[in-house]
Amino acid sequence: MPSPDFPSLAPPQPAAAGDFLALLARQALAGHPVPEVHGPLPPQTEATTILAFKFKGGILVAGDRRATAGNVVVYDRADKVLEIDRHSLMAIAGVPATAWEMARTLGHSFQFYRRSQLQEMSLEGKVRALSRLLRENVGLVMQGIGVVVPIFATFDLQANLPRLYFYDAMGAEFEATDFAASGSGSPAVRAILYYANTYGPRPLARLNEEDALLVALRALDTAAENDTATGSVDRHGRVYPVIKIVNATGIVTLPDRLLAKAYQRNLASLPKHTPKFADLE
Repeated sequence: MPSPDFPSLAPPQPAAAGDFLALLARQALAGHPVPEVHGPLPPQTEATTILAFKFKGGILVAGDRRATAGNVVVYDRADKVLEIDRHSLMAIAGVPATAWEMARTLGHSFQFYRRSQLQEMSLEGKVRALSRLLRENVGLVMQGIGVVVPIFATFDLQANLPRLYFYDAMGAEFEATDFAASGSGSPAVRAILYYANTYGPRPLARLNEEDALLVALRALDTAAENDTATGSVDRHGRVYPVIKIVNATGIVTLPDRLLAKAYQRNLASLPKHTPKFADLE
């Protein structure tokens, strides 16, 4: 029988099985036990869907307007495409409270650097600043709350090139060659963008503004048909997607009247085929 002075040399017993949160609950984190959560967490407000792609006039960034909490529509006028500085846009998918705070922090960081250093922050600095904010949010992500999966579009003035990046919830950054999409409706959006880029009359990078707008509207309309968390166009309430363009001259927000005209001309007027019994024979 081992004594206190000579503890047993037997290997320690493995800890009980469980996920990472269960491990934190068994071990004191920084001297404070993790509080136990009884029952499921209440549904958190989330925002989807966003997309971005390069075209002849720069980068088009778009997002639908719906924010949901579980199966409840919380808001149908959410702004998911945010201006960070004169040549940078951040589109958000995930929890708006966390994403909007990240956008404000990012904008303040870019502004402070510009005013203190009398020059713009480098492209690498901008991209890594957002990645750092996402890494600092990992604690909330591990708890299943505060998840943000953004898209970052900017124009590199030094190289005179548009640059497009997408991220995962842990902060890993990936540069997109042609297009990117995020949110619950992103599978349908990526399919539309891939088809347009590969099999369309012209690749996305060679589209003019009118054709690029049509592709974005079609992608969001398709996502809304397949994903209840993605809001469709509400012509009666005059609610249209937020679509912005970033290029060498800055950022342009496409007005609702232009979106309404493009939607009415190219999508709303399309005939809807209703199959008849004769068609099924």
